Amino acid sequence: MRDFFFVGFLATLFAFGFRRPFMFVLAYAYIDIVSPQRLTYLLLNTVPISAIAAAFAVGGWLIADDKRGTRVAPRQLLLVLLLGWCWYTTTHADFPLEAAAKWDWVWKAVAFAIFLPLTLRTRLRIEALLLFMMLSAGSIIVVGGIKTLVTGGGYGELNLMVSNNAGLYESSTISAVAVAIVPIILWFTRFGTVFPPDWRVRTYCYALSFSCLLIPIGTSARTGLLCVGLLAVLMLREVKRRVLYIAALGVAGLIAVPLLPSTFTERMDTIRTYQADASASTRLAVWKWTLDYVADHPMGGGFDAYRQNRIRYDTVATVGDGNNATVERALQVDQARAYHSAYFEMLGEQGYFGLALWLTIHLGGLFRMEVVRRRYAKAPPDLAWAAPLATALQHAHLIYLLGAAFVAIAFNPFVFMLLGAQMGLDGYLSRKRAEGQWRPIRTGRSKAAPATLEPAQG
Repeated sequence: MRDFFFVGFLATLFAFGFRRPFMFVLAYAYIDIVSPQRLTYLLLNTVPISAIAAAFAVGGWLIADDKRGTRVAPRQLLLVLLLGWCWYTTTHADFPLEAAAKWDWVWKAVAFAIFLPLTLRTRLRIEALLLFMMLSAGSIIVVGGIKTLVTGGGYGELNLMVSNNAGLYESSTISAVAVAIVPIILWFTRFGTVFPPDWRVRTYCYALSFSCLLIPIGTSARTGLLCVGLLAVLMLREVKRRVLYIAALGVAGLIAVPLLPSTFTERMDTIRTYQADASASTRLAVWKWTLDYVADHPMGGGFDAYRQNRIRYDTVATVGDGNNATVERALQVDQARAYHSAYFEMLGEQGYFGLALWLTIHLGGLFRMEVVRRRYAKAPPDLAWAAPLATALQHAHLIYLLGAAFVAIAFNPFVFMLLGAQMGLDGYLSRKRAEGQWRPIRTGRSKAAPATLEPAQG
């Protein structure tokens, strides 16, 4: 029965696509995030639905889309360069077969991010993309949230519909992404147009945000807890009554802590005692190995270069209390341990140049959203949504970058869609300025002096 539901839903999306080709873009986003082919038993897991959706999306854009005023953003060019560099390192990888397997999905994620901004020509399209991203991730998050409320979850125990923990189904990844989309969800409670923000939309958005905050508890992912902390800090930029907000956070914390499952609190305690935790100690050892590796291989080792690591580390634990406490050290030996960090993933696989490219792309996105945020802070009513959306995208991006410090999600398709949405918003607003519908007022300029148009940037 579940197979027929997924087939019917995808068939409907594709049918709408033949009337509105942009629907193929949304269908691809849904497939890439939810991976319905992994949730079915017979009907979809043998059909290349992702490739079909991508082909229709590109074909629909080439044949039917309006291309007037199309601009290529600088970050799109950087993504092209990153794609080319990844191809080069793949052809010279230390593990050719494993690298080719990862390249098979990485190039699609990056290529779609390059293509995506070209299709985001209107506010409706930008909003529709973000809505599909939010609801697609939400289909996983709601399941996790309900199971957390019922069972309490636990590290490695929360089943998110599939046993394979790839993509967003991996606990730390879904924890970071779930918290990251909260600012976007809250934007829809104020400025959404596809579903006008009445009480029903707000109720659903608040419930989905609550589910997002439950995911770090259900997965017991320490990454998620750190992301929740950053979200709380970032929201200080937007709230009007900060003292009341901080007080509310304190009260919520006092109420929530006694209700948290013991599996979560015990897992979070390992943040303070990381030297006694094998998982945390392994990460530090792998990061040290990666630094040593790129010192001799500055161009990186290609995808999955971590497979050659051999690490030795000590776990340190304090046993006993007070005067009877003793420190115990235990030697651990391991090999082929993953990076557990997007930054070290990029460094080990793509070298210094690849890491620099990747950081430039992400920092450029944060910078451009800050520019848009300030430029449209006092925009007229028809553009009042722009600055809050830029803020939401920037906050989501910052939360992802924090989570990425502890999870190897450098090439996760979801964040590349987020980058595409940022470039689409920037490009759309640039076209609006070029059309002369509204130009931001520059301080320090004579009122009689005409405003100059700025070149479109991405």
